[in-house]
Amino acid sequence: MKVLNFITAGILCICLTFSGCEAIKNTSSAVKGGAIGTGAGAAVGAGVGKLAGNTAVGAIIGAVIGGTTGALIGNKMDKQRKELEKIEGAKVEAANNGEAIKITFESGILFATNSSTLNSASKVSLTKFAESLRANSDTNVEIFGHTDITGSDAVNIPLSQQRAASVQSYLISQGVNSGRLISYGKGSAEPVASNDSASGRAQNRRVEVYILANAQMIQSAQEGRLK
Repeated sequence: MKVLNFITAGILCICLTFSGCEAIKNTSSAVKGGAIGTGAGAAVGAGVGKLAGNTAVGAIIGAVIGGTTGALIGNKMDKQRKELEKIEGAKVEAANNGEAIKITFESGILFATNSSTLNSASKVSLTKFAESLRANSDTNVEIFGHTDITGSDAVNIPLSQQRAASVQSYLISQGVNSGRLISYGKGSAEPVASNDSASGRAQNRRVEVYILANAQMIQSAQEGRLK
């Protein structure tokens, strides 16, 4: 009987998690931030965080904050996301149920093949990105370089690290506080498309940037001062 009850409880938890995902789909970041962590509880919020589809979200961002604090953070992120959507060559999305922002730069825009040197068009986009980061100083920034499966890890991992570091260095040169930035190279370990086609490999050659609330933003939200 105990075993049956445990299984039933587990199934109920899974249902709550996935129904929560469906309910918050296509809502604003503010609504998402407030919805997760309330009602269904913090455990469901943590589960939804892991369903974001990219291991970087689960490992770096972790569980959503939720409640009033999460709603205020989501509203703040909504405002910055709308600013960032104006940058050419950048795909901007809400992440972690609205409490973070994900920006994807294709490596074809950022770099020449087998190069970690930023091209002129990339610098224009990253200059605008840096302006937004300077104007929204209460965030931290995680930069992830990715490659396709062509070549070995001995080549791909250092190349992905160098590309992420190039973005980091350029943002610092544009006045973004270096203490807010950290970069990682993921090599070919986290594809977003099939490596069996040229178009899929092109999608996998990318740099992803996550904008996260720092301790100052979280405290301001907790105290109701975040605008």
